[in-house]
Amino acid sequence: MQKNSILFVVLSAAVIFIWYFFLAPQSTQVNQTPAQVQTEKSEYSSSTVVRNNQTQDEMSQFVDEEKINIETEKYKAVLTNKGAAVLNWSVKEKNGEWVDLVFPGSSPVMGNFPGSVYKIVSKSDNKIVFEYVSKEGWKITKIYNLSDSYMHSLNIVIDRNSSVSVPEIDIEWGPGLGTDAKEVKENVSLSRSLAYTADKPYKLKKLKTDPELASSYKWMAIDNRYFLAAFIPEKSSDFDKIIPSRIDKKHPYSVTMTATVPQNVDRKEYSINFYLGPKGYTYLKSYNLGLEKTVDFGVFGFLGKIAFAVLMFFSKITHNYGWAIIMITVVIQILVLPLTLKSLKSAAAMKRVQPLIKDIQTKYKNEPQRLQAEMLNIYRTKKVNPLGGCLPMLLQLPIFWAFFTMLRNAYELRNEGWILWVKDLSASDQFMHLGDFSINLLPLLMGVGMFFQQRMTMAVSDPMQKRMMYLMPIIFTFMFWSFPSGLVIYWITNSIISMIEQYFIIREDEIKIKHS
Repeated sequence: MQKNSILFVVLSAAVIFIWYFFLAPQSTQVNQTPAQVQTEKSEYSSSTVVRNNQTQDEMSQFVDEEKINIETEKYKAVLTNKGAAVLNWSVKEKNGEWVDLVFPGSSPVMGNFPGSVYKIVSKSDNKIVFEYVSKEGWKITKIYNLSDSYMHSLNIVIDRNSSVSVPEIDIEWGPGLGTDAKEVKENVSLSRSLAYTADKPYKLKKLKTDPELASSYKWMAIDNRYFLAAFIPEKSSDFDKIIPSRIDKKHPYSVTMTATVPQNVDRKEYSINFYLGPKGYTYLKSYNLGLEKTVDFGVFGFLGKIAFAVLMFFSKITHNYGWAIIMITVVIQILVLPLTLKSLKSAAAMKRVQPLIKDIQTKYKNEPQRLQAEMLNIYRTKKVNPLGGCLPMLLQLPIFWAFFTMLRNAYELRNEGWILWVKDLSASDQFMHLGDFSINLLPLLMGVGMFFQQRMTMAVSDPMQKRMMYLMPIIFTFMFWSFPSGLVIYWITNSIISMIEQYFIIREDEIKIKHS
């Protein structure tokens, strides 16, 4: 492998390493555990902050809080009569574990006038009706219509006398969105506030801290790597603003949708659909709302979507995502085979001329200009292009990056095993533990494979370059140590195929030399 190819691989590794460990926003780790859901009544302090500068009704210092528990096969929710809000909303994963989407410290969410105690008019597994009448005479009715899936609806009805002013209505989620213990470390840095434009060209916008006109968007959302809380009003024109907020980079986003109740009507109804669940691309796409755009396929998203579609196709054949990853890696290698062969042949040609290069480096070590001229002459006479192995590898980089991003963010791989000890393709394989230290076997196997691959194509005489080539397997092993096992399987498969290709190229080159 020539000097430029070495430089390319080192730089590519550096880009991935720097992005993953340094450029990705760092977060403060929060210990998060699934909510302990119980049916109970507890004392609740009336010191809760009231939004919209509303004067809190006169009440005793302590009032009874009544909680409502709903549990289905896919989710379980805990609602409270304080603000008619959501205390916990846990979704069930494929491995049977529950993940509470209400971020620790943000509970309750989706409340209105949280200092107010609502009357529970009715409750069932699919419908909960709250009602509150203020001392001024206006009434708010909140109706949660719950389904067996992840999409639900909320109706807010305001009844009043036309002479009575009603405070602003809002729907808020956050700060943050919950996740499981494996994703806690990165959760805050991956938290985003989002909105999806209402007009063509439809586009997903990351919100910062500036308010946005609600009528310009179909929906607003908070998401992280694998989960989504999205709010889709039936009439976005009913709402005034979408307000994202964040204390600082160490805290996750909140997002609020506000509405000013018209003063010239006695009754006003707001209807909002809301999605609380995983970011499964195919599942989200079935709603035809653009929710699937929250799945991050990265800079080369169009390639990532193609790779995802092919992965889903092979998973239907193999019924195993691990084998599907191996099959799609083989397909990618076939597609880039012409580029790979060109790169390998260039590396083989460089290896042939290395003895000549070494001789002139010794001969003209004190004459840099003469050395450069002699090296160029060798390349020309031997018909060797020192850049021939670099360009094909550069062209393959978008494909690798797209596949890398897709495997990192595909919810479909969560809690999906491959074979033996690999139980979750979205997490590191964790072959065994020594105390708190996890020994991940797949990255070790990958590093060993890379070492032998380097030995096969060693085409440099410079000691510094040789040391760099031997260091690369160590660098990559360290870099891939905590990467999802699905990605490491891809890289190992890619290396094995590359070594097979290298073997035949080297053998062909040796035959040419023998008969020349």
